[in-house]
Amino acid sequence: MQVPSTTATSNAASGPVGAAKTATVDYNQFLQLLIAQLKNQDPTKPMDSAQFISQLASFSNVEQSIQTNAKLDALMTSSALSQAEGMIGRQITSADGETSGTIAAVRIVSGGAVALLENGSEIVLEAGVTLF
Repeated sequence: MQVPSTTATSNAASGPVGAAKTATVDYNQFLQLLIAQLKNQDPTKPMDSAQFISQLASFSNVEQSIQTNAKLDALMTSSALSQAEGMIGRQITSADGETSGTIAAVRIVSGGAVALLENGSEIVLEAGVTLF
């Protein structure tokens, strides 16, 4: 029994050109597959030791990637919060120049931050925004 790779990509036949379906196996699923493989192997033809070591190395890589991603997420959130603290009370103008005001709060969202102004407006903190 072979354990599939942790990430597999195939082209979607019915989707738009260039669209792809991605099938992924998360940490728990990978562990379950590895255990099932060990339980169900033929005792007269045990798994090749090199293949087993390779799968254990893959398991270790998946675990390390998950831990690294969690630490990176925490670091990015901490950095965004530190930067947001310094923006409260400052004046801001949107990239298009149409919205401006004093920052009352900053909301951290996926992929960035949004400044909430005292007048109730919101400005996404992106390239072209001016703080003064």
